[in-house]
Amino acid sequence: VQLVESGGGLVQAGGSLRLSCAASGFTNDDYAIGWFRRAPGKEREGVSLIRRRDGRIYYANSVKGRFTISSDNAKNTVYLQMNSLKPEDTAVYYCVADEATMTLNFWYEFDYWGQGTQVTVSS
Repeated sequence: VQLVESGGGLVQAGGSLRLSCAASGFTNDDYAIGWFRRAPGKEREGVSLIRRRDGRIYYANSVKGRFTISSDNAKNTVYLQMNSLKPEDTAVYYCVADEATMTLNFWYEFDYWGQGTQVTVSS
């Protein structure tokens, strides 16, 4: 399985960015895919997750109402639309996926990770 992210960058507070994650190598839709982030000096935080089989979606409380996860199944690509960005959203964002884990609780439950993309929000 390979996850390739794109779309990070520098944006001012209140701005928007969209992250993309192209997945390859899965043989069926029985997996979950989403995003974790890691800010300097902080633990990894689950941001959002979508279960491919039933479309169920999870968000961290810190991003609810501002971030939207979506999936283009034909392209095997997941997107994270991030609006109303805040300086505290600054982090490296990692695309994650797993066939067994279907929640955002623990980062170590995810077997597959992308290379990470930096998101920096200036105040």
